[in-house]
Amino acid sequence: TNEKKLAYTRHEPIGVVGTIIPWNFPLTMLTWKIGPALAVGNAVILKPSELTPLTALGLCLLFVEVSFPGGVIDVVNGYGSTIGQALSENKIVDTIAFTGSTLTGRKIMEATVQSH
Repeated sequence: TNEKKLAYTRHEPIGVVGTIIPWNFPLTMLTWKIGPALAVGNAVILKPSELTPLTALGLCLLFVEVSFPGGVIDVVNGYGSTIGQALSENKIVDTIAFTGSTLTGRKIMEATVQSH
């Protein structure tokens, strides 16, 4: 921003955010993904690593305990090659938040582009 222009960030909901969380630092990665998505009004479909699913399920139990609205956060468990791919190809999902390998990221990007 200066005297001749104004620059700002406008936060708007996208819709449904698919989040794919890696095995390392599962709670940290989960909160980094769902916090911003929820803050701007999105729904979240969370796919935790098949190696650390209990972290995501435990956090979701806390959301239920505090009467968080149903359907705002959903968890799907399973392997990345099946559940992650299905999440990436699903037309209901408007964007994917992913942390992981470059190879897997390319596969997710390719599946998302082809299905939308």
